[in-house]
Amino acid sequence: MGMGVDLRNRMARRAAKEIDPGMIVNLGIGIPSLVSNHIPADMQVMFQAENGVLGMGESPEEGEENPMLCNAAGFPVSIVPGASYFDSATAFGIIRSGNLDITILGGLEVSEKGDLANWIVPGKRVPGIGGAMELAQKAKKVIVLMSHINKHGEPKIVPECQLPLTAKACVDIIITDRAVIEVTEEGLLLKEVMAPYTADDVMKNTAADLMLSDQVTTLS
Repeated sequence: MGMGVDLRNRMARRAAKEIDPGMIVNLGIGIPSLVSNHIPADMQVMFQAENGVLGMGESPEEGEENPMLCNAAGFPVSIVPGASYFDSATAFGIIRSGNLDITILGGLEVSEKGDLANWIVPGKRVPGIGGAMELAQKAKKVIVLMSHINKHGEPKIVPECQLPLTAKACVDIIITDRAVIEVTEEGLLLKEVMAPYTADDVMKNTAADLMLSDQVTTLS
């Protein structure tokens, strides 16, 4: 069973706190696409999509959708003043040239070294890798939003990824339905837990070793 809307928005709201005014940010499909809904209205951020949009706003109200305006996943979006449109070659040029301040992606597994696997489960059909490899390698900061455990109850934060990698040593912050974890040179640092979970709950459901921050805070 997937996560409920409230929980998904809770994670997206926490990820939005990592964004500063004036940043250029790319949002992946799934939970990351909700992040733009949690940016203050007076905060100038330019959200970019691989299909050729710079300046996406929050999701439009039902009935207000523009069928010609969507994000990389094909879902309707709004735009902010100053937005622009271009072809996919230009969109990927922005990514590959290192102009993205942050990319926020979904994940299947993240290793203790910050390796990311998020594009395929062997034997499953997928439409393609899209821009995941470029985004993970070239963005100045990579944030991964994902459930803490998979549908089988197994940890998704692991010593080494077992699924095909998207990129090595690329992840900076992991935000799950249970915790906020920073990837450091010394290892994974548990900084925040999501109520009603505790630090012990998180550690028991994380296969990789976790260090505890001096002050682990609880997010309500």
